[in-house]
Parts: sequence; C-alpha cells; structure tokens
Amino acid sequence: MRRPVFTPIPAPIPGRLWLSAAAALLAGVLSGAVASHAVGSAQEASATIDNFTFAPAQLTVKTGTKVTWRNEDDIPHTVASSSRLFKSKALDTDDSFSFTFTAPGTYEYFCSLHPRMTGSVVVEP
Repeated sequence: MRRPVFTPIPAPIPGRLWLSAAAALLAGVLSGAVASHAVGSAQEASATIDNFTFAPAQLTVKTGTKVTWRNEDDIPHTVASSSRLFKSKALDTDDSFSFTFTAPGTYEYFCSLHPRMTGSVVVEP
C-alpha cells in the first residue's frame, strides 16, 4: 500500500488563507489515502506463517483478491487447500506463495507437513 507524501508548507500563511490551505492539503491527503487503501485491500491480502501458525487464522477478502502467504518461521511449511484447489511447494524461511480467489466461499487450508496448522479464507462477493 502506498503511503501519501506529505509536503510541508514552506512559510506560515496568515489567517483564513492558512485554514483554506490546510483544509485543501488535508482533503488531498485523505482522499489519496482512502483511494489507495481501497484499491490495495480489494486486490491483495497477506498472511504470515510463524511459530507453526497461520496469521490471521481466518482472512476475509473480496472476490478477485490475491492472497500471499509468507513463511517467517525457521522451518519449511506448505499452504494446501483442503479441497485440493491450491498447494504450494515447501516454503523455506522468507519464501512466499500466492493464490487468487475468483469465487465466493470459505476455503480451508493447512500445512501438509504439519497438518495441525490450519487456516481459512472467506471470500465475499
């Protein structure tokens, strides 16, 4: 997600003009932040693998979102759909795996190397 760029006002502006300039700057920053957040969250989401856990354990996204899992643990893990829709290779530390969810539903997954590690992705229309 891109962060808005803040540009300081070079010199103090007196009275009402300062308020107008500040309001315009704030409106621009807020509209940029909202727009980039909406685009980023509608298309991409992420989860981590650490300490034999998927986090978050349940991730809710919109249809068409690409979810990326990143292994931050010291040992290999996989991301495997319970319905065999997707399966990663063994992910070493700092490796990642992505899958794009194109249909609404609840998708349960687990680590095929450590089957007690489970998670789910809820895909909303």
